[in-house]
Amino acid sequence: MGTRNPKVDAYIERSPEFARAILPHLRALVHRACPQATETIKWGFPNFEYKGILCNMAAFKNHCAFSFWKASLLSDRRKILRRHGKTSMGQFGKVRDLRDLPSDSVILAYIKEAKSLNDLGAKVPAGEARTKPPLRVPADFRRALGSSTKARGTFERFSTSHRREYIDWLTSAKTTGTRKRRLTTAIQWLEQGKIRDWKYARR
Repeated sequence: MGTRNPKVDAYIERSPEFARAILPHLRALVHRACPQATETIKWGFPNFEYKGILCNMAAFKNHCAFSFWKASLLSDRRKILRRHGKTSMGQFGKVRDLRDLPSDSVILAYIKEAKSLNDLGAKVPAGEARTKPPLRVPADFRRALGSSTKARGTFERFSTSHRREYIDWLTSAKTTGTRKRRLTTAIQWLEQGKIRDWKYARR
């Protein structure tokens, strides 16, 4: 059987009010279609794993997103996924209300197909990127950036990969104290125009 992660509960509780109806619904559908799925937090978002990453969901200020890790391999006979393509809004577009989602039966069918792909060990063709989870800046990081014009400017100029490196470093902290220290250090480095792994960058 799969497992539910308390960190996902906490993520949902911290999300905007509208998302607290959408995220639990998507979560329930994933476990219904794939009872063996386990939950993790990666890149600051809830991810569902079954023989690898299956799908993930995220909440933003005004919408939610749901993405399949191997979206390009799904048959998509209904052309729902193809309609939205590879964007940060996920394969179902910007979801602001449960009514924005396809029917439960359609979502369940996609999840079951994604499960089958992982059962088969299907690989995304070389050169074709997996669907990356949308980038979400944690609230404490956003507030810290707001207090430093220089750090915020550096962060906004960075590529998505460099921004994600900072977010992943911050959200992977095991304790509140470690997270606070990393947050302080991140702002200092950003004020100096440094990427997260600046110590290892070629000079």
